[in-house]
Amino acid sequence: MRGLTEEETKIVFEKLSTYIGRNIKHLIDRPDEEYCFRLQKERVYYLSVALANKAQHADKKLLVHMGTCFGKFTKSMKFRLHVTALDYLAQFAKYKVWVKPSSELSFVYGNNVLKAGLGRITENTPQHQGVVVYSMSDIPLGFGVTARSTQDCRKLPATDVVVFHQADVGEYLREEETFGKKHKRDNSQPDNKRNKRVKSE
Repeated sequence: MRGLTEEETKIVFEKLSTYIGRNIKHLIDRPDEEYCFRLQKERVYYLSVALANKAQHADKKLLVHMGTCFGKFTKSMKFRLHVTALDYLAQFAKYKVWVKPSSELSFVYGNNVLKAGLGRITENTPQHQGVVVYSMSDIPLGFGVTARSTQDCRKLPATDVVVFHQADVGEYLREEETFGKKHKRDNSQPDNKRNKRVKSE
């Protein structure tokens, strides 16, 4: 476990700013206690400094989780937000989308939001903007990126995409077995060769 480098911090903050803008400052300057970001096995965690100090005494190989996992760095150094960051994104989201009850299930199964399922959208939401997706009863369901601006959404046909899906709370069930874990997979051989080997045994 270690603190983020300057470059890593920049990448993480740029991704977060897509969803919460300048509200990032509320994650760091908190009135209750001091919080920080830490990196462990390519995953970025958000936790109190007090908890981070305690976690430092744990063996790196045995430390599984700490605080809230905000996301993960890919091998190409891109940062992917995880649904586990939803509570914080929802708290500080600048732009929001509400889906109709008939489209909630579709979204939490990992599908995009279509115009037919759009209940409301924050005024003046631009295109390609990070948004938090809510049910009509204001329950956060996940987050995504707008395919069209608020203005454009008014003129779209019912079958057009208005929000591209990024993450949803359904992942907690769909990926229950592997959630937060690394996939232990033998990548030394292509899939077809691995399958042939299994069948022959």
